[in-house]
Amino acid sequence: MNLSWEPITLDLITPFKIAHGVSERRHNVIVHLDEGIGEGAGVPYLGESQAGIMDYLSSAAERFRDDPIQIDKILESLPLGSSSGRAALDIALHDLWGKRQGIPLYELLDLISQQTPSTSLTISMDHPKKMAQNARRSGWPIIKIKLGSGDDEAIVRSIRESTDAALRVDANAGWTREQAADLIPRLMEYDLELVEQPLPVGDIEGLRRLRTCNPGVKIFADESIRTSQDVIDHVDAVDGVVIKLMKSGGIRPAMKMMDIARSYDMQVMLSCMVESSVGVTAAAHLASLCDYVDLDGPLLIKNDPYQGVTYHGAQLILPDGSGLGVVKRKENQ
Repeated sequence: MNLSWEPITLDLITPFKIAHGVSERRHNVIVHLDEGIGEGAGVPYLGESQAGIMDYLSSAAERFRDDPIQIDKILESLPLGSSSGRAALDIALHDLWGKRQGIPLYELLDLISQQTPSTSLTISMDHPKKMAQNARRSGWPIIKIKLGSGDDEAIVRSIRESTDAALRVDANAGWTREQAADLIPRLMEYDLELVEQPLPVGDIEGLRRLRTCNPGVKIFADESIRTSQDVIDHVDAVDGVVIKLMKSGGIRPAMKMMDIARSYDMQVMLSCMVESSVGVTAAAHLASLCDYVDLDGPLLIKNDPYQGVTYHGAQLILPDGSGLGVVKRKENQ
């Protein structure tokens, strides 16, 4: 197999501000494996970078000598390192497999393309009135609100007054135990669906206490969940886990994590980093396995070089082509 890669820069429509920081562009890597394509999007809080992803790909290149149908064998042979780099290779392998079979990936995985939850749209941190304006103008039926700014209740109140959309909040590990215990009961007055990663990574006991003290509030872990063991470690501490291909290392490990979560009666949200249509479309093929979906990456960037998953309102529409179904975008589009 011929493996190559190229760096890409994704320009955001508006600055993307969360508790971890603010960015106006993201630096990803596109992988080509014969006719298969994948994407690596660095996870900032894991210390990943575009250069690090490409270094990992270079170290893994010699492993791609086997029949591409032997996906598990190839993936098991990969060196340890960048989860985003592994995800890019995993995605490209699955795309190549589907293209050579002439079948969409969801069919190869025995999944259903039409039975998927609707996706949320992320509103990044800003002044409360500005965030409310952005939520209202979007017209989106499911809004994910980035919190952790110190003005969180005002933000949620302002957005709730401007829209009747379903609301989810994401603190991105930005609250202390005391802040979360104080805020969550007050925020629930604004009719929230769930609270995502309220506490710092690793504070499993804190999550368990929050859940015990706030019955009926769905709490999901995101930054804390990278591996199957992380899912197991959070049993009884959260109601659900957020799975991203870039954290898990690709489609195969993500599906394993979903199976484990289900075995413990945990819910699953499928999400993404700021990714082009390559990475997001790969994730969208798994959407029917999940309770919640947060796959809005292509909606946040203005120079997506590829076309794949599209949106009918908030509903994900998978492309008809084989493999991922992703194609290069024409220059004038």
